[in-house]
Amino acid sequence: MAPGDNPDKPNKISKNPLKDKAIMDAIQDELSKSQGGGAVDKDTLRQMLSQMNISDVVAGTSGVGQGNKKDMGQHKFWSTQPVALPEQGSSDGPIDPTTDVTKFRKEPYPLPKEYEWVVIDLSNPQELEDVRELLCLNYVEDDDATLRFNYSAEFLAWALCPPGYEKTWHVGIRVASGKRKLVAFIGAVPMTIDVNQRRLRTAEVNFLCVHKKLRSKRLAPVLIKEITRRCNVLGVFQATYTGGNVLPGIISTCQYFHRPLNVPKLVDTGFSQPQPGMPLERMVKMNDIPASTPARPQPEGFREMEEKDVEGVTKLLCEYLSRFELAPVFTEGEVRHTFLSGRGEGEYIDGKAMRAKQVVWAYVVEDPQTGEITDFISFYSLPSTVVGNEKYPILDAAYMFYYATDKALPEGWRSSETTHHPRKLDVTTRSRVGERLNRLVEGILRVAKSTQFDVFNTLTLMESNHFIADQKFKPGSGLLNYYIFNWKLSQQIHGGIGSGRDCSGIALVML
Repeated sequence: MAPGDNPDKPNKISKNPLKDKAIMDAIQDELSKSQGGGAVDKDTLRQMLSQMNISDVVAGTSGVGQGNKKDMGQHKFWSTQPVALPEQGSSDGPIDPTTDVTKFRKEPYPLPKEYEWVVIDLSNPQELEDVRELLCLNYVEDDDATLRFNYSAEFLAWALCPPGYEKTWHVGIRVASGKRKLVAFIGAVPMTIDVNQRRLRTAEVNFLCVHKKLRSKRLAPVLIKEITRRCNVLGVFQATYTGGNVLPGIISTCQYFHRPLNVPKLVDTGFSQPQPGMPLERMVKMNDIPASTPARPQPEGFREMEEKDVEGVTKLLCEYLSRFELAPVFTEGEVRHTFLSGRGEGEYIDGKAMRAKQVVWAYVVEDPQTGEITDFISFYSLPSTVVGNEKYPILDAAYMFYYATDKALPEGWRSSETTHHPRKLDVTTRSRVGERLNRLVEGILRVAKSTQFDVFNTLTLMESNHFIADQKFKPGSGLLNYYIFNWKLSQQIHGGIGSGRDCSGIALVML
Protein backbone atom coordinates (compact mmCIF):
# COMPACT_ATOMS: atom_id res chain seq x y z
CA MET A 1 0.00 0.00 0.00
CA ALA A 2 1.16 3.48 -0.72
CA PRO A 3 2.67 5.99 1.66
CA GLY A 4 0.10 8.69 0.96
CA ASP A 5 -2.86 10.42 2.55
CA ASN A 6 -5.49 8.09 1.05
CA PRO A 7 -4.43 4.43 1.21
CA ASP A 8 -5.81 1.97 -1.30
CA LYS A 9 -9.08 0.27 -0.56
CA PRO A 10 -10.46 -3.27 -0.68
CA ASN A 11 -11.81 -3.98 -4.15
CA LYS A 12 -15.20 -5.30 -5.07
CA ILE A 13 -16.38 -7.04 -8.19
CA SER A 14 -17.47 -4.30 -10.58
CA LYS A 15 -21.01 -3.27 -9.67
CA ASN A 16 -21.87 -2.13 -13.16
CA PRO A 17 -20.85 -4.68 -15.80
CA LEU A 18 -23.44 -3.23 -18.18
CA LYS A 19 -21.74 0.16 -17.97
CA ASP A 20 -18.37 -1.48 -18.56
CA LYS A 21 -19.78 -3.21 -21.64
CA ALA A 22 -21.25 0.07 -22.89
CA ILE A 23 -17.86 1.74 -22.61
CA MET A 24 -16.19 -1.10 -24.52
CA ASP A 25 -18.92 -1.00 -27.18
CA ALA A 26 -18.37 2.74 -27.56
CA ILE A 27 -14.64 2.19 -28.01
CA GLN A 28 -15.36 -0.51 -30.56
CA ASP A 29 -17.67 1.85 -32.50
CA GLU A 30 -15.12 4.64 -32.53
CA LEU A 31 -12.35 2.32 -33.64
CA SER A 32 -14.53 0.93 -36.42
CA LYS A 33 -15.32 4.45 -37.67
CA SER A 34 -11.68 5.44 -37.63
CA GLN A 35 -10.75 2.41 -39.73
CA GLY A 36 -13.39 2.82 -42.41
CA GLY A 37 -15.91 0.59 -40.73
CA GLY A 38 -13.61 -2.39 -40.34
CA ALA A 39 -14.19 -4.50 -37.24
CA VAL A 40 -11.64 -4.60 -34.44
CA ASP A 41 -11.16 -8.02 -32.89
CA LYS A 42 -10.83 -8.54 -29.16
CA ASP A 43 -7.11 -9.28 -29.25
CA THR A 44 -6.44 -6.02 -31.08
CA LEU A 45 -8.57 -4.14 -28.58
CA ARG A 46 -6.71 -5.73 -25.67
CA GLN A 47 -3.41 -4.78 -27.26
CA MET A 48 -4.53 -1.16 -27.58
CA LEU A 49 -5.58 -1.10 -23.93
CA SER A 50 -2.29 -2.65 -22.87
CA GLN A 51 -0.44 0.18 -24.63
CA MET A 52 -2.40 2.84 -22.76
CA ASN A 53 0.19 5.34 -21.49
CA ILE A 54 0.69 5.62 -17.76
CA SER A 55 0.65 9.41 -18.09
CA ASP A 56 -3.03 9.12 -19.12
CA VAL A 57 -3.79 7.16 -15.94
CA VAL A 58 -1.99 9.77 -13.86
CA ALA A 59 -3.86 12.59 -15.53
CA GLY A 60 -7.16 10.82 -14.92
CA THR A 61 -8.00 10.60 -18.62
CA SER A 62 -7.97 6.82 -18.73
CA GLY A 63 -8.02 3.84 -16.43
CA VAL A 64 -9.87 0.65 -15.63
CA GLY A 65 -12.49 0.41 -12.92
CA GLN A 66 -11.99 3.72 -11.13
CA GLY A 67 -11.66 7.46 -11.58
CA ASN A 68 -8.44 9.34 -10.94
CA LYS A 69 -9.73 12.65 -9.65
CA LYS A 70 -6.63 14.14 -8.07
CA ASP A 71 -4.55 16.33 -10.37
CA MET A 72 -0.78 15.98 -10.20
CA GLY A 73 -0.43 19.65 -9.32
CA GLN A 74 -2.30 19.07 -6.07
CA HIS A 75 0.46 16.85 -4.65
CA LYS A 76 2.45 19.62 -2.98
CA PHE A 77 4.36 17.20 -0.77
CA TRP A 78 5.22 14.72 -3.52
CA SER A 79 6.45 17.51 -5.79
CA THR A 80 9.35 17.90 -3.34
CA GLN A 81 10.26 14.21 -3.38
CA PRO A 82 12.62 12.25 -5.70
CA VAL A 83 9.91 10.57 -7.79
CA ALA A 84 9.39 10.74 -11.55
CA LEU A 85 7.35 9.11 -14.29
CA PRO A 86 9.20 6.79 -16.68
CA GLU A 87 10.80 8.90 -19.39
CA GLN A 88 11.52 7.50 -22.85
CA GLY A 89 15.14 7.95 -23.85
CA SER A 90 16.50 8.37 -20.34
CA SER A 91 18.45 5.72 -18.44
CA ASP A 92 17.52 3.84 -15.29
CA GLY A 93 19.12 5.17 -12.12
CA PRO A 94 18.71 7.16 -8.89
CA ILE A 95 17.03 10.56 -9.05
CA ASP A 96 19.03 11.81 -6.07
CA PRO A 97 22.43 10.08 -6.26
CA THR A 98 23.48 11.04 -2.72
CA THR A 99 24.82 7.99 -0.84
CA ASP A 100 26.93 9.64 1.86
CA VAL A 101 24.98 8.78 5.02
CA THR A 102 26.66 11.64 6.94
CA LYS A 103 24.73 14.12 4.79
CA PHE A 104 21.33 12.97 6.01
CA ARG A 105 19.49 14.41 8.98
CA LYS A 106 20.46 12.74 12.26
CA GLU A 107 17.47 13.74 14.38
CA PRO A 108 13.79 12.84 13.81
CA TYR A 109 11.57 15.43 12.16
CA PRO A 110 9.66 17.68 14.59
CA LEU A 111 6.10 16.82 15.60
CA PRO A 112 3.37 18.94 17.18
CA LYS A 113 4.16 19.24 20.89
CA GLU A 114 1.33 16.94 21.98
CA TYR A 115 2.81 13.97 20.06
CA GLU A 116 6.04 11.98 20.19
CA TRP A 117 7.93 9.49 18.00
CA VAL A 118 8.21 5.89 19.19
CA VAL A 119 9.80 2.72 17.86
CA ILE A 120 7.18 -0.04 17.96
CA ASP A 121 8.43 -3.32 19.41
CA LEU A 122 6.34 -5.90 17.56
CA SER A 123 7.67 -8.66 19.83
CA ASN A 124 5.73 -6.97 22.64
CA PRO A 125 2.13 -8.30 22.48
CA GLN A 126 0.63 -5.02 23.71
CA GLU A 127 2.50 -2.89 21.17
CA LEU A 128 1.59 -5.31 18.40
CA GLU A 129 -2.05 -5.06 19.49
CA ASP A 130 -1.83 -1.24 19.43
CA VAL A 131 -0.75 -1.37 15.77
CA ARG A 132 -3.41 -3.95 14.91
CA GLU A 133 -6.17 -1.86 16.52
CA LEU A 134 -5.04 1.34 14.78
CA LEU A 135 -5.01 -0.34 11.37
CA CYS A 136 -8.28 -2.21 11.81
CA LEU A 137 -10.17 0.94 12.78
CA ASN A 138 -8.46 3.56 10.63
CA TYR A 139 -6.59 2.04 7.68
CA VAL A 140 -8.07 0.61 4.48
CA GLU A 141 -11.75 0.58 3.64
CA ASP A 142 -13.80 0.67 0.45
CA ASP A 143 -15.46 3.78 -0.98
CA ASP A 144 -18.78 2.91 0.66
CA ALA A 145 -17.12 2.41 4.08
CA THR A 146 -18.67 -1.07 4.27
CA LEU A 147 -15.48 -3.18 4.11
CA ARG A 148 -12.41 -2.60 6.27
CA PHE A 149 -9.27 -4.75 6.43
CA ASN A 150 -9.25 -6.83 9.62
CA TYR A 151 -5.60 -7.63 10.31
CA SER A 152 -4.58 -10.30 12.78
CA ALA A 153 -1.59 -9.95 15.08
CA GLU A 154 -0.07 -13.00 13.39
CA PHE A 155 -0.38 -11.37 9.96
CA LEU A 156 1.34 -8.16 11.05
CA ALA A 157 4.19 -9.96 12.80
CA TRP A 158 4.67 -12.14 9.70
CA ALA A 159 4.59 -9.19 7.29
CA LEU A 160 6.76 -6.79 9.29
CA CYS A 161 9.41 -9.07 10.81
CA PRO A 162 11.20 -10.88 7.96
CA PRO A 163 14.85 -11.94 8.30
CA GLY A 164 17.13 -8.95 8.85
CA TYR A 165 14.30 -6.50 9.60
CA GLU A 166 15.19 -3.15 11.16
CA LYS A 167 13.32 -2.48 14.38
CA THR A 168 13.74 1.29 13.91
CA TRP A 169 11.72 1.05 10.67
CA HIS A 170 8.55 0.29 12.68
CA VAL A 171 7.68 3.90 13.35
CA GLY A 172 4.81 5.12 15.50
CA ILE A 173 3.42 8.40 16.81
CA ARG A 174 1.85 8.41 20.27
CA VAL A 175 0.06 11.04 22.28
CA ALA A 176 2.78 12.38 24.58
CA SER A 177 0.67 12.29 27.75
CA GLY A 178 -1.98 10.24 29.51
CA LYS A 179 -2.45 6.74 28.09
CA ARG A 180 -0.03 7.54 25.22
CA LYS A 181 -2.43 6.28 22.59
CA LEU A 182 -0.91 5.18 19.27
CA VAL A 183 -2.35 7.53 16.63
CA ALA A 184 -0.14 6.90 13.59
CA PHE A 185 2.15 4.22 12.16
CA ILE A 186 4.32 3.46 9.16
CA GLY A 187 6.39 0.32 8.59
CA ALA A 188 9.19 -0.74 6.28
CA VAL A 189 11.10 -3.97 5.76
CA PRO A 190 14.32 -4.64 3.81
CA MET A 191 13.88 -6.10 0.35
CA THR A 192 16.21 -6.80 -2.55
CA ILE A 193 14.55 -6.27 -5.90
CA ASP A 194 15.55 -6.81 -9.50
CA VAL A 195 14.36 -3.99 -11.77
CA ASN A 196 15.27 -4.26 -15.43
CA GLN A 197 18.14 -6.60 -14.50
CA ARG A 198 19.60 -4.20 -11.94
CA ARG A 199 19.65 -5.40 -8.35
CA LEU A 200 18.63 -2.82 -5.75
CA ARG A 201 18.66 -2.92 -1.97
CA THR A 202 15.39 -1.26 -1.01
CA ALA A 203 12.83 -0.80 1.72
CA GLU A 204 9.28 -2.03 1.18
CA VAL A 205 7.13 0.67 2.77
CA ASN A 206 3.67 -0.27 3.98
CA PHE A 207 0.87 0.24 6.51
CA LEU A 208 0.93 4.05 6.57
CA CYS A 209 -1.99 4.91 8.83
CA VAL A 210 -3.11 8.06 10.66
CA HIS A 211 -6.06 8.07 13.06
CA LYS A 212 -9.17 9.36 11.30
CA LYS A 213 -9.60 12.24 13.74
CA LEU A 214 -6.09 13.51 13.05
CA ARG A 215 -6.04 13.58 9.24
CA SER A 216 -6.05 17.41 9.26
CA LYS A 217 -2.77 17.44 11.20
CA ARG A 218 -0.84 16.49 8.04
CA LEU A 219 1.03 13.75 9.87
CA ALA A 220 1.29 11.47 6.79
CA PRO A 221 3.98 13.56 5.01
CA VAL A 222 5.97 13.74 8.25
CA LEU A 223 5.75 9.94 8.62
CA ILE A 224 7.00 9.49 5.06
CA LYS A 225 9.90 11.87 5.55
CA GLU A 226 10.82 10.18 8.83
CA ILE A 227 10.80 6.62 7.43
CA THR A 228 12.86 7.93 4.50
CA ARG A 229 15.38 9.45 6.90
CA ARG A 230 15.66 6.23 8.91
CA CYS A 231 16.28 4.23 5.74
CA ASN A 232 18.83 6.74 4.43
CA VAL A 233 20.98 6.76 7.58
CA LEU A 234 21.27 2.97 7.25
CA GLY A 235 22.40 3.23 3.63
CA VAL A 236 19.09 2.37 1.91
CA PHE A 237 18.15 5.01 -0.68
CA GLN A 238 15.33 3.40 -2.69
CA ALA A 239 11.92 2.15 -1.60
CA THR A 240 9.00 0.30 -3.16
CA TYR A 241 5.36 1.00 -2.39
CA THR A 242 1.93 0.58 -3.95
CA GLY A 243 -1.40 2.33 -3.75
CA GLY A 244 -4.83 2.58 -5.29
CA ASN A 245 -4.61 6.36 -5.18
CA VAL A 246 -2.70 8.21 -7.89
CA LEU A 247 0.59 9.79 -6.80
CA PRO A 248 3.49 11.12 -8.85
CA GLY A 249 5.96 8.53 -10.09
CA ILE A 250 3.77 5.59 -11.17
CA ILE A 251 5.93 2.98 -12.89
CA SER A 252 3.15 0.46 -13.56
CA THR A 253 -0.51 -0.26 -12.88
CA CYS A 254 -2.18 -3.64 -12.29
CA GLN A 255 -5.86 -4.51 -12.02
CA TYR A 256 -7.65 -6.55 -9.36
CA PHE A 257 -9.67 -9.64 -10.28
CA HIS A 258 -11.83 -11.73 -7.95
CA ARG A 259 -12.89 -15.38 -7.99
CA PRO A 260 -16.18 -15.86 -6.09
CA LEU A 261 -16.16 -18.88 -3.76
CA ASN A 262 -19.15 -18.21 -1.49
CA VAL A 263 -21.59 -16.46 -3.81
CA PRO A 264 -24.55 -16.02 -1.39
CA LYS A 265 -22.32 -14.33 1.18
CA LEU A 266 -20.65 -12.09 -1.42
CA VAL A 267 -24.05 -10.93 -2.66
CA ASP A 268 -25.39 -10.40 0.87
CA THR A 269 -22.41 -8.26 1.86
CA GLY A 270 -22.52 -6.20 -1.33
CA PHE A 271 -19.17 -7.45 -2.60
CA SER A 272 -20.86 -8.95 -5.67
CA GLN A 273 -24.02 -7.81 -7.41
CA PRO A 274 -26.69 -10.21 -8.70
CA GLN A 275 -26.69 -10.42 -12.46
CA PRO A 276 -29.97 -9.20 -14.02
CA GLY A 277 -32.33 -12.08 -14.67
CA MET A 278 -30.04 -14.69 -13.14
CA PRO A 279 -31.24 -16.61 -10.05
CA LEU A 280 -28.82 -16.89 -7.17
CA GLU A 281 -28.78 -20.67 -7.52
CA ARG A 282 -27.49 -20.37 -11.06
CA MET A 283 -24.76 -17.92 -9.95
CA VAL A 284 -23.69 -20.46 -7.33
CA LYS A 285 -23.55 -23.26 -9.90
CA MET A 286 -21.61 -21.13 -12.41
CA ASN A 287 -18.97 -20.35 -9.79
CA ASP A 288 -18.58 -23.86 -8.41
CA ILE A 289 -14.99 -25.10 -8.12
CA PRO A 290 -14.61 -28.22 -10.29
CA ALA A 291 -13.41 -31.37 -8.56
CA SER A 292 -10.28 -33.10 -9.77
CA THR A 293 -11.16 -35.42 -12.67
CA PRO A 294 -9.15 -37.46 -15.19
CA ALA A 295 -9.85 -34.70 -17.72
CA ARG A 296 -8.78 -31.94 -15.28
CA PRO A 297 -6.43 -33.66 -12.86
CA GLN A 298 -4.62 -32.25 -9.89
CA PRO A 299 -0.90 -32.06 -10.77
CA GLU A 300 0.78 -35.29 -9.69
CA GLY A 301 2.87 -34.62 -6.58
CA PHE A 302 0.81 -31.57 -5.50
CA ARG A 303 1.22 -31.18 -1.72
CA GLU A 304 1.79 -28.65 1.04
CA MET A 305 5.26 -27.12 1.18
CA GLU A 306 7.58 -28.43 3.90
CA GLU A 307 10.92 -27.40 5.40
CA LYS A 308 12.77 -29.81 3.11
CA ASP A 309 11.46 -27.88 0.09
CA VAL A 310 13.06 -24.52 0.97
CA GLU A 311 16.14 -24.96 -1.20
CA GLY A 312 14.18 -26.22 -4.22
CA VAL A 313 11.49 -23.56 -3.93
CA THR A 314 14.10 -20.80 -3.61
CA LYS A 315 15.91 -21.96 -6.74
CA LEU A 316 12.71 -22.36 -8.78
CA LEU A 317 11.15 -19.11 -7.60
CA CYS A 318 14.25 -16.98 -8.24
CA GLU A 319 14.71 -18.43 -11.73
CA TYR A 320 11.03 -17.94 -12.59
CA LEU A 321 10.87 -14.38 -11.22
CA SER A 322 14.01 -13.38 -13.14
CA ARG A 323 11.83 -13.31 -16.26
CA PHE A 324 10.02 -10.13 -15.15
CA GLU A 325 11.06 -6.47 -15.16
CA LEU A 326 10.25 -5.90 -11.46
CA ALA A 327 10.62 -8.80 -9.04
CA PRO A 328 11.95 -9.59 -5.56
CA VAL A 329 15.15 -11.59 -5.08
CA PHE A 330 14.63 -14.21 -2.36
CA THR A 331 17.21 -15.86 -0.12
CA GLU A 332 16.52 -19.26 1.43
CA GLY A 333 15.95 -17.56 4.78
CA GLU A 334 13.37 -15.24 3.26
CA VAL A 335 11.60 -18.13 1.53
CA ARG A 336 11.51 -20.04 4.81
CA HIS A 337 10.01 -17.06 6.64
CA THR A 338 7.63 -15.94 3.89
CA PHE A 339 6.06 -19.30 3.09
CA LEU A 340 6.51 -21.40 6.25
CA SER A 341 6.57 -19.14 9.32
CA GLY A 342 2.96 -18.10 8.77
CA ARG A 343 1.54 -21.59 8.30
CA GLY A 344 -0.06 -21.57 11.77
CA GLU A 345 0.09 -23.78 14.80
CA GLY A 346 -0.83 -27.41 15.50
CA GLU A 347 -2.70 -29.80 13.26
CA TYR A 348 -5.40 -29.17 10.68
CA ILE A 349 -8.69 -27.95 12.16
CA ASP A 350 -11.62 -30.33 11.57
CA GLY A 351 -9.77 -32.02 8.73
CA LYS A 352 -9.62 -28.81 6.66
CA ALA A 353 -6.31 -27.60 5.18
CA MET A 354 -5.89 -24.87 7.78
CA ARG A 355 -4.33 -24.43 11.21
CA ALA A 356 -4.87 -22.04 14.07
CA LYS A 357 -3.37 -18.59 13.41
CA GLN A 358 -2.47 -19.47 9.81
CA VAL A 359 -1.88 -16.56 7.43
CA VAL A 360 -0.16 -18.15 4.41
CA TRP A 361 -0.69 -21.35 2.40
CA ALA A 362 2.10 -22.70 0.18
CA TYR A 363 2.02 -25.77 -2.07
CA VAL A 364 4.56 -27.47 -4.32
CA VAL A 365 4.59 -30.08 -7.05
CA GLU A 366 7.31 -32.65 -6.50
CA ASP A 367 8.44 -34.76 -9.43
CA PRO A 368 7.82 -38.38 -8.29
CA GLN A 369 10.82 -39.64 -10.26
CA THR A 370 13.49 -37.05 -9.45
CA GLY A 371 12.15 -35.55 -6.23
CA GLU A 372 12.72 -32.06 -7.68
CA ILE A 373 10.28 -29.19 -7.10
CA THR A 374 8.79 -28.35 -10.50
CA ASP A 375 5.98 -26.00 -9.45
CA PHE A 376 5.05 -23.76 -6.55
CA ILE A 377 1.96 -21.71 -5.65
CA SER A 378 0.82 -19.80 -2.57
CA PHE A 379 -1.81 -17.45 -1.16
CA TYR A 380 -2.35 -15.49 2.04
CA SER A 381 -5.38 -14.63 4.13
CA LEU A 382 -6.55 -11.05 4.76
CA PRO A 383 -10.16 -10.83 5.98
CA SER A 384 -12.29 -7.68 6.01
CA THR A 385 -14.81 -6.48 8.54
CA VAL A 386 -18.24 -5.99 6.94
CA VAL A 387 -19.38 -2.82 8.70
CA GLY A 388 -22.94 -3.03 9.98
CA ASN A 389 -23.66 -6.56 8.75
CA GLU A 390 -24.75 -8.69 11.71
CA LYS A 391 -25.23 -11.85 9.63
CA TYR A 392 -21.77 -11.72 8.03
CA PRO A 393 -19.46 -9.54 10.15
CA ILE A 394 -16.31 -10.92 8.44
CA LEU A 395 -15.53 -11.51 4.76
CA ASP A 396 -12.74 -14.09 4.43
CA ALA A 397 -10.55 -13.24 1.45
CA ALA A 398 -7.61 -15.19 0.04
CA TYR A 399 -5.01 -13.29 -1.99
CA MET A 400 -2.85 -14.90 -4.65
CA PHE A 401 0.79 -14.66 -3.56
CA TYR A 402 3.83 -15.99 -5.44
CA TYR A 403 3.89 -18.93 -7.83
CA ALA A 404 6.35 -20.49 -10.28
CA THR A 405 6.54 -23.30 -12.81
CA ASP A 406 9.54 -24.77 -14.58
CA LYS A 407 7.40 -25.08 -17.72
CA ALA A 408 8.30 -21.42 -18.34
CA LEU A 409 12.05 -22.09 -18.07
CA PRO A 410 14.39 -23.50 -20.72
CA GLU A 411 15.56 -27.09 -20.56
CA GLY A 412 18.71 -27.42 -18.49
CA TRP A 413 17.94 -24.34 -16.39
CA ARG A 414 18.99 -26.11 -13.18
CA SER A 415 22.57 -26.48 -14.38
CA SER A 416 22.73 -23.25 -16.37
CA GLU A 417 24.65 -20.18 -15.21
CA THR A 418 22.09 -17.85 -16.81
CA THR A 419 20.72 -15.40 -14.22
CA HIS A 420 17.84 -13.94 -16.25
CA HIS A 421 15.44 -15.86 -18.45
CA PRO A 422 13.26 -14.34 -21.20
CA ARG A 423 9.75 -13.24 -20.28
CA LYS A 424 8.22 -13.76 -23.72
CA LEU A 425 7.63 -17.36 -24.73
CA ASP A 426 7.05 -19.06 -28.05
CA VAL A 427 3.54 -20.26 -28.83
CA THR A 428 4.17 -23.89 -27.84
CA THR A 429 5.80 -22.98 -24.51
CA ARG A 430 3.14 -20.40 -23.73
CA SER A 431 0.43 -23.02 -24.22
CA ARG A 432 2.27 -25.44 -21.95
CA VAL A 433 2.70 -22.77 -19.27
CA GLY A 434 -0.97 -21.81 -19.50
CA GLU A 435 -2.10 -25.41 -19.11
CA ARG A 436 0.11 -25.94 -16.05
CA LEU A 437 -0.84 -22.67 -14.36
CA ASN A 438 -4.51 -23.47 -14.79
CA ARG A 439 -4.01 -26.84 -13.09
CA LEU A 440 -2.07 -25.18 -10.24
CA VAL A 441 -4.67 -22.47 -9.75
CA GLU A 442 -7.50 -25.00 -9.80
CA GLY A 443 -5.65 -26.91 -7.10
CA ILE A 444 -5.17 -23.86 -4.90
CA LEU A 445 -8.79 -22.76 -5.43
CA ARG A 446 -9.89 -26.16 -4.15
CA VAL A 447 -7.76 -25.60 -1.05
CA ALA A 448 -9.24 -22.13 -0.51
CA LYS A 449 -12.80 -23.40 -1.03
CA SER A 450 -12.29 -26.30 1.39
CA THR A 451 -11.02 -23.91 4.07
CA GLN A 452 -14.15 -21.78 3.61
CA PHE A 453 -12.73 -18.63 2.09
CA ASP A 454 -15.38 -16.44 0.50
CA VAL A 455 -13.40 -14.94 -2.37
CA PHE A 456 -10.00 -15.44 -4.00
CA ASN A 457 -8.30 -12.26 -5.24
CA THR A 458 -5.50 -11.78 -7.73
CA LEU A 459 -3.81 -8.99 -9.65
CA THR A 460 -2.65 -8.89 -13.25
CA LEU A 461 0.83 -9.89 -12.05
CA MET A 462 3.30 -12.37 -13.50
CA GLU A 463 1.34 -14.69 -15.80
CA SER A 464 -2.12 -14.40 -14.28
CA ASN A 465 -3.62 -13.66 -17.70
CA HIS A 466 -3.14 -17.35 -18.49
CA PHE A 467 -5.75 -18.31 -15.89
CA ILE A 468 -7.93 -15.28 -15.04
CA ALA A 469 -10.58 -16.01 -17.67
CA ASP A 470 -10.35 -19.81 -17.55
CA GLN A 471 -10.74 -19.87 -13.76
CA LYS A 472 -13.69 -17.44 -13.82
CA PHE A 473 -12.08 -14.48 -12.09
CA LYS A 474 -14.20 -11.33 -12.40
CA PRO A 475 -12.76 -7.80 -12.91
CA GLY A 476 -12.59 -5.74 -9.74
CA SER A 477 -13.40 -2.08 -9.21
CA GLY A 478 -9.88 -0.84 -8.62
CA LEU A 479 -6.30 -0.58 -9.80
CA LEU A 480 -3.04 -0.92 -7.91
CA ASN A 481 -0.26 1.49 -8.83
CA TYR A 482 3.42 0.64 -8.35
CA TYR A 483 6.14 3.10 -7.34
CA ILE A 484 9.89 3.10 -6.71
CA PHE A 485 11.09 6.00 -4.57
CA ASN A 486 14.27 7.73 -5.77
CA TRP A 487 14.58 5.68 -8.94
CA LYS A 488 13.81 6.66 -12.51
CA LEU A 489 13.00 4.29 -15.38
CA SER A 490 13.43 4.77 -19.10
CA GLN A 491 10.02 3.22 -19.76
CA GLN A 492 6.93 2.10 -17.93
CA ILE A 493 6.57 -1.55 -16.95
CA HIS A 494 3.59 -3.36 -18.44
CA GLY A 495 1.09 -4.17 -15.71
CA GLY A 496 -0.80 -6.91 -17.53
CA ILE A 497 -4.04 -4.96 -18.04
CA GLY A 498 -5.91 -5.92 -21.18
CA SER A 499 -3.02 -8.01 -22.44
CA GLY A 500 -4.75 -11.23 -23.49
CA ARG A 501 -2.30 -14.09 -23.03
CA ASP A 502 0.78 -11.86 -22.71
CA CYS A 503 2.15 -11.77 -19.18
CA SER A 504 2.73 -8.77 -16.96
CA GLY A 505 6.15 -7.27 -16.35
CA ILE A 506 5.40 -6.99 -12.63
CA ALA A 507 6.23 -9.89 -10.30
CA LEU A 508 6.38 -8.05 -6.98
CA VAL A 509 3.53 -8.82 -4.57
CA MET A 510 3.09 -6.19 -1.88
CA LEU A 511 1.18 -7.18 1.24
